[in-house]
Amino acid sequence: MSIVSEKLEKARKAMAEIQGYTQEQVDALVYAIGKTIYKNAVPLAEMAVSESKIGSVSEVIAMNEGTAAEFYAYLKDKKSVGIIAEYPELKMMEVAHPVGVVAGITPSTTPVTTACGNAMHAIKGKNAIVFCPAPRAKGVTVKTVELMREAIAACGAPIDLIQIVSEPTIPASQELMEGANLILATGGSSMVRAAYSSGTPAYGVGPGNAPVILDRGYDLQHAADLTNLAVSVDNGVACDSDNILFYPNEVEIDFFKALENAAGIVYTAPEDVKKYREVLFGPNGAQIPSTIGLDAPVLAKLAGFEIPETKKFICLQVADVGKGDMLNHEILAPVVKVKSYDTFESAVEMSIRNMEEQGGIGHSAGIFSNDMDHIKYYSERIPVARVLVNQPTPDAWGPVTNALSPAVMESCGTWGSNIMAGNVDYTHLLNISKVTMPLDAEPIDGAKLFAD
Repeated sequence: MSIVSEKLEKARKAMAEIQGYTQEQVDALVYAIGKTIYKNAVPLAEMAVSESKIGSVSEVIAMNEGTAAEFYAYLKDKKSVGIIAEYPELKMMEVAHPVGVVAGITPSTTPVTTACGNAMHAIKGKNAIVFCPAPRAKGVTVKTVELMREAIAACGAPIDLIQIVSEPTIPASQELMEGANLILATGGSSMVRAAYSSGTPAYGVGPGNAPVILDRGYDLQHAADLTNLAVSVDNGVACDSDNILFYPNEVEIDFFKALENAAGIVYTAPEDVKKYREVLFGPNGAQIPSTIGLDAPVLAKLAGFEIPETKKFICLQVADVGKGDMLNHEILAPVVKVKSYDTFESAVEMSIRNMEEQGGIGHSAGIFSNDMDHIKYYSERIPVARVLVNQPTPDAWGPVTNALSPAVMESCGTWGSNIMAGNVDYTHLLNISKVTMPLDAEPIDGAKLFAD
């Protein structure tokens, strides 16, 4: 029996042991997982950045703490065991069942939070989860899983509800995905495609490349400050970070000043922008891995510039969108492209074209606007699962400041070749039976219904 097969068998045995757990017992495990990651946020962040060379320690600490706290706050009062809803007027109720053993594929960009969030969601539904980490961050993901295992064991639960393939290989990940009951595939497009082709039901994600429009009449400094939050968070490795920002022609000078005031640095000279293009992208058009998640001053130095340590993000002015510039690909670094527009409608068209030609369709988009008609116009046309209004686009993960459900997986619908458009949460890790009783209703009279 292979190592993966052994883990799957242990997972199913562990699930059987908690079959009779009450909602209170399940929630105690979810609390224990969140608490241990919150308490260990600092060493896990230090380990993640040291191992993967991605992101900044302070940002990863905040992400680790935020994920643990926000997820538990969201989950603690939700029903996920037994009868979870009753509808007397419909004479129907809903009963929750586990989906089974979940295969959790974790990325190198968020090795701690993805494991923490998906474990909390899986355990909430009395499932087991077996992780397969990205090789670039396997050490910190293994440590994260060890802490979560210890936490649930301290509650008296079987430790094998949470496991990890500590030496990830392509054959091991394939075997895990084929043997599990459900896959949570967070990572590159090739990994998501492998999950979908495994024969096992899977939730996947698509690449980000979020466009953001600054509408006329919106406070420039506030938009710049929100842009700083969106682009600099964890040095831009979040898939929902701003990637291209459209602004009205006439505010260029004032808006660029606002961006500089918000800890950004703006490059407008084509020769300067070219230097960043050559540093960020290889001849095949893909971002060079060693540039992912670098601090802005470090990235600037690679391009031949010295910028103050206080600068958190880099703005590169582009002349065209979509295929017109390689820079319009998703960039996993504290970099945002900036492009002016004449009419609001043209900004919307450029946003769509950029995603259609350079990726990101289905994921997320943002808008800074006080005009509800413009917000509605944009939302009705932009092909994404999440539109963030007057907030940083990375808030697409579902913090308490908006109504999206907290998630470490942001699916992109059929636009992004995903089965759903929205945030994957605990409800997607449940099989829900609808128990229905007869209604006192008259049969539908088709002749009367279609009499006209």
